[in-house]
Amino acid sequence: MVAGDMSVDELYWFLDLFDELDLTVWLDGGWGVDALLGEQTRPHADIDIMISSSQSHQLVNPLFERGFKDVHTDDRVDENFVMGHSKHGQIDFHVIDLAEDGHGIYRPGVTDWAISADELGSTGSIGGRSVRCLSPEYMVRSHTGYRLKATDLHDLAALRQRLGVRLLDEQDLAIRNSG
Repeated sequence: MVAGDMSVDELYWFLDLFDELDLTVWLDGGWGVDALLGEQTRPHADIDIMISSSQSHQLVNPLFERGFKDVHTDDRVDENFVMGHSKHGQIDFHVIDLAEDGHGIYRPGVTDWAISADELGSTGSIGGRSVRCLSPEYMVRSHTGYRLKATDLHDLAALRQRLGVRLLDEQDLAIRNSG
């Protein structure tokens, strides 16, 4: 299953499903950055979401029922996996454990990520539709520890330019070296 460009209408299909299932989902990745910016700024191959471990199965089973399949990735773990559909595209799960005080723990591999309640408290919009997303500061710190792609550099540069977010020195350097 090859990922293509995901339109806003395809994003809305997922958002409608989250609402129908009464799930708390945060947009992460490129769509999350675009939500913070209030508009789509680049093409997206998929939708990245953050969802609690207690609710992830409430989304996985309905996706299987709608024809979604597991998509093999090299970094697949229970807390980080992808599902795909030929019509609706791909959804990349980032599963977190939520604590009573509102913070979360994401376990994508070797190192656990603590996510504060403030980082989970952001909202944005896509096409005028309000959505939960992760804070600009979380978006910056989640873009570390791997070789940044052109889309990552675009997202970071947009956060800095449009929202005044301070980037890490290595991110600034990567952006300067990309141009």
